[in-house]
Amino acid sequence: MSSHSSHDEHSTATVKSYSTGFILSIILTVIPFALIMTGAMTRSTAVFTIAILAVVQILVQIYYFLHIDFTKRERWNLGALAFTAFIVGIVIVGSLWIMYHMNANMMYVVPVEK
Repeated sequence: MSSHSSHDEHSTATVKSYSTGFILSIILTVIPFALIMTGAMTRSTAVFTIAILAVVQILVQIYYFLHIDFTKRERWNLGALAFTAFIVGIVIVGSLWIMYHMNANMMYVVPVEK
């Protein structure tokens, strides 16, 4: 009788995988920090670069730490992750939309008649 489950046979979690993910995450954190601290870019270029590197870091962490990829056995996890990202996107965009319109409506001052 085997002492390990069938999930362990397919596990991709190794020390090498975690180490690679950790090193890539550190690099993807240090690069934007260094760009901002040295003032090497304009503000708009820095924001764009940080956003791109943040997306890359999310993908690195999903692949190396959560072990979610495009294989058939991970399709359910990938679908759940995509649905979660969709719901979070709706919440963020909706919140920004509400705050923008509340700010626009609250900044209009109605003159008081005496």
